[in-house]
Formats: sequence, structure tokens, C-alpha cells
Amino acid sequence: MLSNMLRNLPFRIPVTLALVTSLAAGPASLSAQQAPTDIPDITIRTNTRLVVVDVVVTHKNGEPVTGLKAENFTLEENGKKQKVSVFAAPGSATGPTRAPAPAGILSNHPENVEPAGVPTVLLLDAANSQFRDQAYARSQMLKYVVEQGQLGHPMAVLTLTDRLRVLQQFTSDPQVLMTAIKNLRPQEPILQGAPPAPESHGVATGGLDRGGGGGTAIGSALASAQAAAQQFADIQVGYNLERRTIITIEAMKALTRILGGLPGRKNVVWLTASLPFDLVPEDRNVTDAELLADLPGQGRQRSVSVNSAGAYAAEARQLHGQDIKEAESELANTNIAIYPVDVTGLISGMENSASRQGSVYNDAAISGRALGGVSAQQAAQDTMREIALQTGGKAYINQNEIKDGITLAVSDEKASYSLGYYPENKKWDGKFRSLKIKVDQGDTQVRYRKGYYALDPTQDKKVNFEQEVAAVLEIGAPATQVSFMAQAKPTDPGKLRVMFLVDAHTLTAEDAGGGKKMNVILYASVYSADGKNMGTRSLKVDRTFDATTYQQLLDKGMMVPIDLDIPANGKELRLAVLDNKTGFIGTVSGPFGQ
Repeated sequence: MLSNMLRNLPFRIPVTLALVTSLAAGPASLSAQQAPTDIPDITIRTNTRLVVVDVVVTHKNGEPVTGLKAENFTLEENGKKQKVSVFAAPGSATGPTRAPAPAGILSNHPENVEPAGVPTVLLLDAANSQFRDQAYARSQMLKYVVEQGQLGHPMAVLTLTDRLRVLQQFTSDPQVLMTAIKNLRPQEPILQGAPPAPESHGVATGGLDRGGGGGTAIGSALASAQAAAQQFADIQVGYNLERRTIITIEAMKALTRILGGLPGRKNVVWLTASLPFDLVPEDRNVTDAELLADLPGQGRQRSVSVNSAGAYAAEARQLHGQDIKEAESELANTNIAIYPVDVTGLISGMENSASRQGSVYNDAAISGRALGGVSAQQAAQDTMREIALQTGGKAYINQNEIKDGITLAVSDEKASYSLGYYPENKKWDGKFRSLKIKVDQGDTQVRYRKGYYALDPTQDKKVNFEQEVAAVLEIGAPATQVSFMAQAKPTDPGKLRVMFLVDAHTLTAEDAGGGKKMNVILYASVYSADGKNMGTRSLKVDRTFDATTYQQLLDKGMMVPIDLDIPANGKELRLAVLDNKTGFIGTVSGPFGQ
């Protein structure tokens, strides 16, 4: 059957019978994995949209409310009640038992990469935090692992500099976590990777009057110089905001790539001093009244430094409105809850005074500086609160024990229910849809994401998906939106054949002429020991399969071979599968010989 399937695919690459037999012989090792029917499948693959919302239900004292059933919940979308079609209680099975991939097989299947329990990501944000704050956050992360590490919660350690990097994939071993955190090196924010900051052209050109009217002329020149300096500072603020915005958006999207194929809730503890935007961009489709009801910081959430950049910063926010929408939509579809933790701790507003030269230490100056600092930090904290509200997490601010914020995120695992529904509104027009969930169990506290953007991932996008594939391959952890296994074997000297087996359940299939149309690109890359790409081969599968062949793909998987050369200094194989209709990506990597 598998050899017939290969002949039906739109390419002619010779496959030896021995290789096909070795791949097909062990159904436990390389057969396509059926998605468990009792697990909410939040990844959109067909024209049916299942929206899954995680709901954290606690008593007033913070203790989890257990024993709730689907009938205890009422769910509304834009004010209209929705039927709950999928329900999962805290602690219910979230997937197959974790097992390592068979020897010689590379795999990003959930059962091969997913930890037992709700995955928690510790993300130290160096792009939006100063050096000293990062150092304090790092010490608090170590303190948490020392005190709570024996509880066996699966965690991964990531850092955000100019891009997202994975320092440690999911593990429950506290010693491994401690080693990864100790290897974290605080650093100043890296905002490179873009054209240089624009230059200021506001410098006064007039000379100083050295005659009798010198006092007035000097005062005018000083005022001009101060205005020019402020204009230059505003441009720098705007440029830095632009870079931080892009870096943060890309980090959110990268998180969805890594976590997208894992079922259930995923918690991201985002340790940061500030975030450059919230998840409700300025071209939102909800009223101010609705925003004020659910998002208390809206309208004052942006910090003094952001507002001072004036039109430049406002233009940057508007330019990235669609990107912010897409990032929010992807986080929602992936069931990622963000828990922002303010790494600045308790503040007085005077933290930066010592570093300022020429400060005037009179009562008025000190008071004004303190009020300005507190106001800026409160604005940043409002943004953290809003991102938490939009994703179903909770912000942890104005506290010196950052480790308690991590504990807060982990504890939600025991109180999180999953509700899945098929929206009555079938028009995916990109507009924001508000959610309201009630529980009929007395005096409880309910927390969930407040809505989502109804974006259609299959719509035509002017996006270079290949660039996104290259970026994901650099992260250092498998992307899981598309699930596959692969085996690499040498053929001739210096030659390698990689056989992919892609789970067709994780690919988009569109109705076309009585069959199913699929558009997939597969990549095989060789990297050197220092992480340099030594060469990539790709193969595209773009065709319509008849009903029988498509069913075979679902039952057995899509098997695709790629032949490539092995450079002399090639050390690592990195593989990717791209669903070219939605942009969903799966990746896996490993040394040669695995």
C-alpha cells in the first residue's frame, strides 16, 4: 500500500524496496499517529473551526474548584450563547504517555516531545529588560527551582534577546533546570538586526550672538539645542520601540510554533520589565466601553517613554496592528496563557536617578522624578495586566519575590478546565470576538482569555513562509504545528537520503473536485558544528488526491524522500515541513547517525 501511495505522489524519486520496508515494518515506530478523540484539537486544519478556551476556576482564597462538569459553564461569544462540544477537567488525560522516539528516528510527535502535565515555559526577556533586572530575575528563577523543583513540573527555559532562544527543552529534572538557568547570562537589550536608527536633523544652525544681546541669543541657542536633543531622544525612543515591538511579536509567534502541536493549556511565565504593546491594537473592532470593562489599563497603558515619541511611536503601533492581531490569534489558537512577571519588583520611582548626570537634587526635582518613574512603571504594568487578561494568564507585579509569580502560573494547572465550541458565526472576517464565561457554582473566581480575532489561517497572505521556516530552524527546539517522523540513511559516499513520514491529520486539506488538495513543502538542511547552514534541499507536494488516496494518507501518513549531499564539515541534520496554505510548521533536528 505504501509503495502504491508513493507512486501516486506528484514526483518520481526512486525509493528502494529495502528502505520502504524498513520504514513500514514497525507500526509502533513510524506509523502515523491518530489524534486522540478525547483531546480538544485547537489546531485549525479543515473548514470546521473548533475554538478552545481554558478557564481557571478558583475559590476566593485561590484554591482550585474541582468536580465541575460541562453543564456548570455558560459560554457566550459576542453576547450569543454557544454550545460546549468538548470538555476537559483539570488533571484529565491530555495526550499519550511520553516515550522517546525509536532509535534512529527523528520525531516531533507530541508523545515524543511533550512533558507529562501542563507545559510551563520560563522566558527571561532581555529585549525589554535592563541588565540588573535580568540578573535579579535569574536569581529568583534559581530560587524557585531550589524550593519547588522537586514537585516534578515540566519546564523549559527560554531567553529573548534579538530573537527567541531555547536554553533547555522541557524537563522535570531540577538539576537540569538549574544548569540551564545558571548558563543564562544577563545582557543589555540587543536591538540590532535592522537598519541604523534614523538621524535627527533638528540641530540649530544659527551661531551665538556675542554682542550686547548675548544673554537673549545664548538663551535662544540653548533652547534650540535642548529642543534638538529632545527630538533626537524621541527618534531614538521611537526606533527602540519599533525594534522591541518587532522582536516581541516574532517571539510570540515563535512560541506558537514550538507549542502549537501540544494538546491542552500551555503556560508562559514572561519575566520582563515592560512590554512594548498590548494585544488590542489601535484598529480594534470593539468599543471603548467594552475595552474599559475588560481591560482597565486601556488608554493609559503605554509608558511615558512611549508616549514621548509622539507620532513616530503612534505610527509604529498602527503599522504593526495586523501583526499584533495575528500574534494574538495564534496565541489563542494554541491555548497559550501568558503570565507576565514584573522583574523590577517594588519600585520607588528613583531607581534610575543615580545613573543620571547633572540631576538637581532639590525637593521639587526629586518629587517630580519619582512621580514620573512610578507613572511609567504603572503604565508598563497595565500593559502586562492586559496581555494576561487577553491570554487567560495573570500578571504578577509590585512584588520582590519573583519566584512566587512562577508558582502562581504552575498552580493554575489544578484549576484549569478546557471548553471547546464551534462558533455559530461561521464568517471568519478578522474581527475581534469577545468571550464571556460564567460558572453556576457559588462565589468563585473565573479567569479566561477575553476574546480572539477571527482570522482565517487559510486566507491568502503576503508572507514569505520560507523565511519563517529558516527562523524556526534557528530556535533550538522542535516546532510542533505539523507532526512528522523522519529517518536518515547514507546511500553513496557523501550522500544521504531522508525519508519523511508526515501525519496527514496535521495538514490542511481543501475540498477540490471530489478530492482533497494539499500544498506542502519539505526541507532537509545540513548544519555545521557552529550552527551554520551548509546547504538545504526542498521538495514540494502540491496536488489533489482522490478520496481513496487521501484516506491512505490519513491512515499511513505521507511518505516523502529527499536526497542530499553531506558537506565535509556537516554535523547536524535539521528538517522542516511547511503547510503552505496556513504557514504551520513542524521541525526536528539531530546529529547525523541518529
